[in-house]
Amino acid sequence: MGARTSYPVPAMAIDPIELTKQLVDIESTTYHEGECGEFLAEYLLGLGYDVTRQPVPPPDPARTPGALRDKPAQPRFNVYAVPRSEHGFGVQPEVVLSTHFDTVPPFLGPCREDATHLYGRGVCDAKGILAAQVAASQQLLEEGIQTGLLFVVGEERDSAGAKIANELPINDPPRPKFLINGEPTDNRLALASKGCLRVELYASGKMAHSAYPELGDSAINKLLAALENVRALQLPVVEGIGDTTLNIGILGGGRAPNVIADKAEAHILVRLVGPAEDIRKSILTACEGLCEVVFSLELPFVQMRALEGFDTMVAKFTTDIPSLTTWGEPLLLGPGSIHVAHTPDETILKQELLDCVQLYVRAVKALLNGEAGK
Repeated sequence: MGARTSYPVPAMAIDPIELTKQLVDIESTTYHEGECGEFLAEYLLGLGYDVTRQPVPPPDPARTPGALRDKPAQPRFNVYAVPRSEHGFGVQPEVVLSTHFDTVPPFLGPCREDATHLYGRGVCDAKGILAAQVAASQQLLEEGIQTGLLFVVGEERDSAGAKIANELPINDPPRPKFLINGEPTDNRLALASKGCLRVELYASGKMAHSAYPELGDSAINKLLAALENVRALQLPVVEGIGDTTLNIGILGGGRAPNVIADKAEAHILVRLVGPAEDIRKSILTACEGLCEVVFSLELPFVQMRALEGFDTMVAKFTTDIPSLTTWGEPLLLGPGSIHVAHTPDETILKQELLDCVQLYVRAVKALLNGEAGK
């Protein structure tokens, strides 16, 4: 990329482009969010927010894929912030803006930019979104409107942070009425988002010399047979929403080419367009007698409301929304494209990020003014 250049930023208390770059420069891959959480907490304290750190337990090493076990998990926490009482607010905000600050691995290094784009891990999923929400919250505060800010860890793996946030009291009631969650939706409101079902398959066998396979029992052969059955399943399709999809994302096992494998495992993610019960039953039947099946995460399909004047879409991905049921009626909106999230080419248009600040401001005002349409 070329040298950092100037860009037009409307008058606002927070420059979301600069904040995005600061956040992207800090590694916060899932389970290693501690440093970024500290930065966020101190940053929001400096802006005049009361900040609550919500501790989130470390992962279970036994159920953590090898790629995520390469270095120890850090102490981590969610960040919840509300304007201090000195701003004249004495109750919980009715609207909370929320997203996550963990990213998928690997960390890609410092943020890069050119005249129109930012590049790097998290620029759209979801540190740019977080920066836009902070800027929107500050703009609304200047107009006498308070919003809460909830930034969580673990979304990219198991929504651990959102689940903790859902269980904890947030100072005094009442609870928020609305939650605007941020994910890359190309600045369009999502009318629905797919759910997900994470499935882990564990096959066991018996080691033997590969020259005498009859003396062993290959766990890999069992796992491959189970996966062949799973891939052959007929999965639901819902008109207007899309199809159920299944991805085998992690596959491993064995000791050496000349050893019959005694262990093998696969990690699968199913994107849901409806209830998961029948899919669970089908997977169990497909794997019967071949391997152990663990359903380690389930997030349901969600339908949401529209707001007049906002473009809309259907999100084929899932979010933290199903794990934040106590935080008010959900909406889903954010800058950036999900098509570049989780890729080495993750990028976001600077103008799209700036535009979303105003979309968040408009959405909050519409909700508070009762202008939302079902």
